Amino acid sequence: MILALVCGAGLGAGLWLVVRGLYPPRPSLAQALAELRRLPEPSPASGETEGGFAARAGRPLAAGLLRAGGAWLVLSPVRRDLAVLGRGVERHLAEKVTLALVGLLLVPAVTALLAVGGTRLPLVVPVWGSLVLGAAGFVVPDLGIRSDAARRRRDFRHALSSFLDLVVVALAGGGGVETALADAAGVGSGWAFDHLRRALDQARLARQAPWETLGRLGADLGIAELSELAASVALAGTEGAKVRASLTAKAVSLRTHALAEAETADQAASERMSLPVVCLFAGFLFFLGYPAVEKVLTSLH
Repeated sequence: MILALVCGAGLGAGLWLVVRGLYPPRPSLAQALAELRRLPEPSPASGETEGGFAARAGRPLAAGLLRAGGAWLVLSPVRRDLAVLGRGVERHLAEKVTLALVGLLLVPAVTALLAVGGTRLPLVVPVWGSLVLGAAGFVVPDLGIRSDAARRRRDFRHALSSFLDLVVVALAGGGGVETALADAAGVGSGWAFDHLRRALDQARLARQAPWETLGRLGADLGIAELSELAASVALAGTEGAKVRASLTAKAVSLRTHALAEAETADQAASERMSLPVVCLFAGFLFFLGYPAVEKVLTSLH
């Protein structure tokens, strides 16, 4: 009964994907107008690659899922992590699909090998095992990029503090807000400054305010400090507020936060190192005390 339900659900999902691929939904008028105004996406600053075997194997199926409206399978937090890492959604979805299929097929394959050897398992074991491993394979890629994205965001915050110092210096030299932002972004190097330069170039080409593109960049990358910077610069650009003091304070706050994070990481590393030392000391005491304990126990007999 369970196998029939699983097969029916799989067949229905496959037919739905085929229909969505052949007859994709028409975009709304607002989406079509937004697509006309959207600038083309540049290539990632970190260099997008084809990925490993899992990404290459699942790319055709991932492309079909995206054409059929399956972009919702990659959640918004994961999209922000991918944007920070410079990876495409299609590649990530291909890895998820490949690992999910491997998880679905692994248990039935092992069950078939056991059946050939004469060991038969109840039907519920391979069914639930396939579902659990399939779901785990679909989720594992999301968990794998989280720590990498957190490290890249930390690096971006370090670069952002330097960017703020350069903006303050440019403002102190008598430059305007837009000129100061462009000059500061042009001085630095690295993937973080590449993102900043790209956002400012998009603002210049689209004739938008630079703080608008910086705010969108902060939202896309999931970096709240960049969105706060865009809000502060917007006050200076629209309301004429004096922004030098606030930018200086923001730079100091970022460096203080980075120093606190470094100290916390050092303390955590020190605590992790204490466990091997304790185990080594316990083993040393065991080897020292074992002969005496063994002699006492032998003499009692």
